[in-house]
Amino acid sequence: MIEKPEYHHHEEFRNRSRKLEEIKEMGIDPYPAKYEPKQLIDAVLKQYDKEELADSHAAAEGTTPLTSVVGRLVLFRAMGKNIFAQLQEGNARIQVMFNRELTKVVGLDPNGEETALKFLEKKCDLGDFLGVEGHLFRTQRGELTLYAKDVQLLCKTLLPLPEKHAGLIDKELRYRKRWLDLLSNPPVYNTFLQRSQLLAGIRRYFLQHRFMEVETPTLQNCYGGASAKPFTTTLNALDKQEMFLRISLEIPLKQLIVGGMDRIFEMGKVFRNEGIDKNHNPEFTMLEAYASYWDYNDMMSFVEKLFETLAMELYNTTQIAHTLSDGSEVIVDVKAPWIRMTMIDSIKHYGKLDVDTMTTEAIADYICKECSVDPKEVRKKARGNLISMLFEEIVEPHLIQPHHIIDHPIETTPLCKPHRDPEARKKGLVERFESYILNHEICNSYTELNDPVLQRELLEDQARKKEEGDEEANPLDEEFIEAICQGLPPTAGIGIGIDRLVMILTNSTSIRDVLYFPVMKPQS
Repeated sequence: MIEKPEYHHHEEFRNRSRKLEEIKEMGIDPYPAKYEPKQLIDAVLKQYDKEELADSHAAAEGTTPLTSVVGRLVLFRAMGKNIFAQLQEGNARIQVMFNRELTKVVGLDPNGEETALKFLEKKCDLGDFLGVEGHLFRTQRGELTLYAKDVQLLCKTLLPLPEKHAGLIDKELRYRKRWLDLLSNPPVYNTFLQRSQLLAGIRRYFLQHRFMEVETPTLQNCYGGASAKPFTTTLNALDKQEMFLRISLEIPLKQLIVGGMDRIFEMGKVFRNEGIDKNHNPEFTMLEAYASYWDYNDMMSFVEKLFETLAMELYNTTQIAHTLSDGSEVIVDVKAPWIRMTMIDSIKHYGKLDVDTMTTEAIADYICKECSVDPKEVRKKARGNLISMLFEEIVEPHLIQPHHIIDHPIETTPLCKPHRDPEARKKGLVERFESYILNHEICNSYTELNDPVLQRELLEDQARKKEEGDEEANPLDEEFIEAICQGLPPTAGIGIGIDRLVMILTNSTSIRDVLYFPVMKPQS
């Protein structure tokens, strides 16, 4: 026997369930298939925002504008022969007035014992969906109101909404039950509206610059393109073959560049079996783009203009107010050009350390002494990885305003082209940049490696590390190397974490605030 959930025993659920049966007995369908409103509530509010309208007497006579709307009943107040209520659709609300003489309920017997007003008062609850047709007017206080002539119950709800004044405050509950969060907290609804606008703006920007949107497999035979542990599964149709959820979009997109698609982008989910915190979710949205005959300098300018364009479309300014983790306010300006520093120069500027004059052992000693890391792990790392670790520890906290950190050590980046400058190449640097805003890395870009011989060497090194137990190293992808052997033109690529982009542009402090349903620990 399937056990009933706890809420089935709540008095509110039982009362509403009783009302539902009574409504059915009256011959009214509490869940009709369709209702077509003449306007959205938001459109009504905008259209009549500044327009003068007559009073309720004119609306009763039908001489004011006629419209119909749909929404949730979120406020209900009986006042003699009238009931004043509010309907909410999305983030917009409109006042509705139900009248004893003129309001009719669709399906309700006009000759029955129950009047329309009594039906609304006794059988409807906050949270129910109604369709209302009537005439618009302004109250004595000037509030736009819909004088209801015909009302149809569209959905009888069996559970109440969160209490109006207390709202939904518990963060964990908000993340688990996002539908209630959206209903209770208008700023949350607005954040997700802005997320949608940003995604549309990103697509527009790329399409305007002659990029073609493509889609590549989420389920892959071989994973690569990032240092991450994958999620694994089995494919029954192929004798339980081991498969992986993609950890990046990079490999198949580069294969399409080999195939002659010179500017492409993809925006989709990637999956990394790693930690969860305010900046990381195992499932997240990534954008990757590749442009033939560009280098990382072209891509730096391109990404600056992307952020500038998005900010202007959203706020009509490039200056965005943001609340830091300590509660202080900062204005971030995403206007191009952004600050550009090599990784080594940034350590010198912000950390007062010149790693070019330090031995590998001296860098490791400094990290062990000054940083909160496991010394055993530090001693295992190559020089380039130590420089990258030093950067993360002493530079990232300073990167509030937009920065491009360029020219990274080759050990951190097996898919990137070695630096064209002989001196930088001698230091083991590659043509890579990461962009930072508010201490967050928001994108990663390379002048892509297209030398198939060097590509094989670097990926074989990754495969050896994987065999030695490095869970984040990539397996050898022979099919990818074969594609590179058939010719990858000079190309620049970029990966942008969409969720972090949304965090920055909507003043959100946690990735969970910009994901509809973040990963949560199961409830017992």
